[in-house]
Amino acid sequence: MVAELKSVGPYSLYRWAGDLLFISGQLPINPHTGLLEEGFKDQCARSLSNIQTILEGEGLTLNDIVKLTVLVDDLEDFNEVNEVFEEVFDQPYPSRSTFEAARLPKDALIEIEAIAIKS
Repeated sequence: MVAELKSVGPYSLYRWAGDLLFISGQLPINPHTGLLEEGFKDQCARSLSNIQTILEGEGLTLNDIVKLTVLVDDLEDFNEVNEVFEEVFDQPYPSRSTFEAARLPKDALIEIEAIAIKS
């Protein structure tokens, strides 16, 4: 299933470093259509779904994520990020940083990168 996901440039979707899996920023691109999802919450959920696909392909789950970095085009969407994350993650939640970016690739509203650990 990871084969369906593609990077939008010359970089790896993910790389292992010892027991740590570094997942490059995932745009909210639907791997079946190649298009961005519509609306902020759907884009947030799709970026996380793409991360989940990579994790599952490597024998991990969302619970193995220890750190997330979230880039949004408008920090006003911060509460919606929290709502989606509460639906997707269980406690203890991963550590997280959220930043507003002037512009994201493909004019996405959000991009999420992750670090997971194989335990």
